[in-house]
Amino acid sequence: MSADANSSNAAHTTHATKGERRNIFLFPLGTVLFPGGVLPLKIFEQRYLHMTKACLRDNLPFGVCLIREGHEVGAPAVPSIVGCLATIEQWEMPNLGMFHLLARGGERFRLFETSIADNGLTSADVEMLPDVAPCEPDAEFVTLVKSVIDRLGVENFPQPVKLDDGAWVAYRLAEMAGLPMAVRQRMLEAEAGSELVNEVKNSIKTNI
Repeated sequence: MSADANSSNAAHTTHATKGERRNIFLFPLGTVLFPGGVLPLKIFEQRYLHMTKACLRDNLPFGVCLIREGHEVGAPAVPSIVGCLATIEQWEMPNLGMFHLLARGGERFRLFETSIADNGLTSADVEMLPDVAPCEPDAEFVTLVKSVIDRLGVENFPQPVKLDDGAWVAYRLAEMAGLPMAVRQRMLEAEAGSELVNEVKNSIKTNI
């Protein structure tokens, strides 16, 4: 069984008002999801099967946070304080008790309070954060990102392509270059596009 965003069974993006408080399911992971990013997931733990079914049923996003302490599987992990909403765009159930998901990053949020259900699923009260302050894209970054998109095909990258958006370009280059998760987390927490550009520049100099 499978579905995509055109199916009535698939979750659709629900845009949040900046500064809005809401309660969401959390999925702490060993990765950082950026706004506009694509996240493939294989769901098999009971707590996340419950989360997936609820999100599909009610057209809800869930929150992705980088793990600060702990692991993806087993006891509930401690999440980083800033995360990103994820909306399920495609899903399939290849076997009973397993989902394959393709989720897309949306708005950023900040954690205020978390609670853990009996099944180990974490929920949180969060505040939605404003969009990153815009900035001109770095010309060298644009050239690098465009060359990779041209080589691999535009269909393999988050749509729409926004090469005139400095934050979008910086996020995509961080993904392509495999920058350290600590750097990506700082990028996710940044309030201005210029901060993202500087984080990428400094990390590339240090790590690549």
